[in-house]
Amino acid sequence: MSEERTEISSLGEFGLIGHLTKNIEHQNASTILGVGDDAAVIDHFGKQTVVTTDLLIEGVHFDLMYTPLKHLGYKSVVVNLSDLYAMNATPTQIVMSLAISNRFSVEALEEFYEGVYFACEEYGVDLVGGDTTSSQKGFVISVTALGEVAPDQFVKRSTAKVNDLICVTGFLGGAYLGLLLLEREKKIFLETKGVQPDLEDRDYIVGRLLKPKARKDIIDFFEKEKIVPTAMMDISDGLSSEVLHICKQSNVGAVIYEDKLPIHPDTKEFAYKLEIDPTACALSGGEDYELLFTISQADYDKIKDALGIHVVGYVAEEKEGATILTKGGNKHQLTAQGWNAFGK
Repeated sequence: MSEERTEISSLGEFGLIGHLTKNIEHQNASTILGVGDDAAVIDHFGKQTVVTTDLLIEGVHFDLMYTPLKHLGYKSVVVNLSDLYAMNATPTQIVMSLAISNRFSVEALEEFYEGVYFACEEYGVDLVGGDTTSSQKGFVISVTALGEVAPDQFVKRSTAKVNDLICVTGFLGGAYLGLLLLEREKKIFLETKGVQPDLEDRDYIVGRLLKPKARKDIIDFFEKEKIVPTAMMDISDGLSSEVLHICKQSNVGAVIYEDKLPIHPDTKEFAYKLEIDPTACALSGGEDYELLFTISQADYDKIKDALGIHVVGYVAEEKEGATILTKGGNKHQLTAQGWNAFGK
């Protein structure tokens, strides 16, 4: 980034919005009118509209000591798109509002928006509006994402059926270990003058935290194979917590097999180095943004060879509760030990 620093106050609110959004090009026919008017106009042409929103607060959801602004812009979009994919919907537009303190320059915000636009381009989404205001300290990001879905093709959390298969995408636990590594290096950096952070070339786990992917590919796969999951949600607070949400809302139980949990070799290796159980990371580590879904056994043949989809258990009767069957053959109750936005 250049050394130049432009104060936000020199542009004013409308000047800042104009500056940050001057090169927007719309990618969706449903975007009739975007940034620059009092409100956006969207027409989903007979599709149903799906809406989600997220609030990200500096010091609660992200730490700028180790989160590059470009990555933060990208991630703030992706975490919302993940919620739309979890409904079996296609994201089409976002609105983004920021509260910024005067410690941020126009150049810093340009860097943040570079990440926003990169995510919009990657997922075919239009930024159609938002707001900026000043904050007394810190950085607050609010994103609302809109998507479309064919009538009644959306998937809820409350419709899992007994004997359905429980599936997850990708690998679990990596983002949590990435966070542990970055927090460790931050502590060393703050306590020991002149010591440069050592991320040990652990690109995989750091990338899982700073640059997560939303699983558009899986939703495209469902459409191609004509699969509609019976229930679905994204994994933001850890697998245990999300399985328990589906169980509670669907009035069912669940059995998860420890040996079926997909854990990346880099995640396992770093967990062992820290003397942490990789299974605990997979069950309770948050921010993986993978999809958890249930499907009818009749669809098993369609997904059994699909890259990146793992069957990890099955839906049981409600009275059986939600349990995990360990590699040693013991059954334990699943407990939600994931991240809690309001503390314990």
